[in-house]
Amino acid sequence: MLLRELFDVEKPVIAMTHFPPLPGTPLYDEKKGVEGILEAVASDARILLDAGVDALLFCNEGDRPYALKADFEAVAVMARVIAEVAPKDRPFGVDFLWDPKAPLAIALATGASFVREVFTGVYESDMGLWNTDAAALLRYRRQIGAGHVRVFYNITPEFASPLGNRTVGQRARSAVVSSLADVILVSGAMAGAEPGIEALREAKEAVADLAPVLLNTGARADNIMRYLEVADGVIVGSSLKVDGYTWNPVDPERVRIFMDRVRAVRAGLA
Repeated sequence: MLLRELFDVEKPVIAMTHFPPLPGTPLYDEKKGVEGILEAVASDARILLDAGVDALLFCNEGDRPYALKADFEAVAVMARVIAEVAPKDRPFGVDFLWDPKAPLAIALATGASFVREVFTGVYESDMGLWNTDAAALLRYRRQIGAGHVRVFYNITPEFASPLGNRTVGQRARSAVVSSLADVILVSGAMAGAEPGIEALREAKEAVADLAPVLLNTGARADNIMRYLEVADGVIVGSSLKVDGYTWNPVDPERVRIFMDRVRAVRAGLA
């Protein structure tokens, strides 16, 4: 199974490692500069890894408002910081809000195993009309020699609504069969918001044994055992932060409690 191959564990926990605002974005802290970004990311990554998460997912979460095209300085800084902070003993991935070409390039440069992005669909969104082009992006992956980088497709992106009337299940199956997704992700309406568990179950049933399905947002210590009855794993960020607030630092105690709940689920599978 793909998840076992990547993470060597059942029901993997992929923990978000959020970047503070990058250079050129409205909330960038010029006084702290790039070194401040490096220090913040390194601190969060260290706490998460010490708590035993199975993988990290680096993301430019602080770059509000989000753009549909990455700038050179953002890609350069992310690559530099990830290269210095990335774990040697566990896999890691890259996400860029919301330019799917950027994380593929960063993944190639830093040795990441996977990327998370919105590769399929058309949406009305906070960023305006949001279109995608999976064909161009997977061809780009091939052209740069990054075919080993797995692609995780977020089919219900945050801050957006899909145009059209296809169901979650139809979008999930199409993403796998037609657009070659390795993993399907199901999200809530925004960062930290949980989706309805029925949407997760629908996606899972639609792709059957073709691809794993992960919970992408909204995981908390008080709901993760229920969600992992359906999901094959989880990407978690906001609930592991101080006060459960997305842009705060990681809280070691919250991570410990969350991982204890996940280990209880795994023990039940043994």
